[in-house]
Amino acid sequence: MIEISKNGNQFVVKPGADVVASMVNEFRSQLHELVQKSPKILVIDLSGVKMVDSVGIGVIIATHNSLNKIDGELRVTNVADDIFTLFSTMRLDHHFTIEKKE
Repeated sequence: MIEISKNGNQFVVKPGADVVASMVNEFRSQLHELVQKSPKILVIDLSGVKMVDSVGIGVIIATHNSLNKIDGELRVTNVADDIFTLFSTMRLDHHFTIEKKE
């Protein structure tokens, strides 16, 4: 279940499950709705997420691109080591903030 919270002009989205093709339609829809609200910062909190597939990565990149157009910022937090390595290898950390799980 996707959990969304707001703190000022910052939204935090917790997918609550692996970001893979089978769940990505709802995730994409929720992120799109949030981008329409023009947040200054959108945080995707990957607590409890053990896997992100290519479809999930595509949704995250599309969200970053949409936020970029409205001068918003994407942050991906609580990223598991394997996912962090994947994002770094893809050089996504050069486009938006990626923080490892504490």
